[in-house]
Amino acid sequence: MNILFHIGRYLEFLGHVFGRPERMSLYGRRVSEEVDQLGVKSLGIVALLSVFMGAVITIQTASNIDAAWIPDYVVGFTARQSVILEFSPTIISLILAGKVGSNIAAEVGTMRVKEQIDALDIMGVNSASYLILPKIVAAMLINPFLIVISMFLGIFGGWAVSALTGVVAPNDYIQGLQWDFDPFTVTYALIKTVVFAFIITSVAAYHGYHTHGGALEVGRSSTTAVVFSSVVILIANYMLTQLLLI
Repeated sequence: MNILFHIGRYLEFLGHVFGRPERMSLYGRRVSEEVDQLGVKSLGIVALLSVFMGAVITIQTASNIDAAWIPDYVVGFTARQSVILEFSPTIISLILAGKVGSNIAAEVGTMRVKEQIDALDIMGVNSASYLILPKIVAAMLINPFLIVISMFLGIFGGWAVSALTGVVAPNDYIQGLQWDFDPFTVTYALIKTVVFAFIITSVAAYHGYHTHGGALEVGRSSTTAVVFSSVVILIANYMLTQLLLI
């Protein structure tokens, strides 16, 4: 029953977030600030993970192909499909759920325990919309760019390790990248990214917004936000894959 309580309160929370917005000029400035905070400052960890994961996928694929009848370009094909379909949109989103989601929950939770949110409500400001909506919009705008960069760097990492180590010829790797490419896989990945961005920001903000107590409860809300958003991302990943690819 506890999970049903949270689902109901979460839906009610979203109603407040998208209801009675403040002046649009305020949102424009806040969205640009959140784009920098949630997206640009996450670029470093996204780039680092993408390059090394692309390299690892390439090495593992090449080392596990023992049959002579399997062409070498399969390594590039496997790396491309793994990065585009699952690694960049899903694994990177899970990483962002830990980095960005915990920050959002801690920020909003701290404002709640310091009664700053109550002060906004007393002044007649829709605090949920003013604080949370710019974060949701910013993440849904910037995360697709992060994922596209992740895709490029993941594939580049695979090419770089093939050129440096010789596990597969770079020409064969590039041939695999081009073989049987379906542009819809990129569309599918970006659709997932937008949905995951909404989940990360809204679930984290929900837990922060409903924090009560002190610093200890803020820490608990931050941890709970990461766990819940990660679980919801995995469930949404399964549902979107079932709807879009099958």
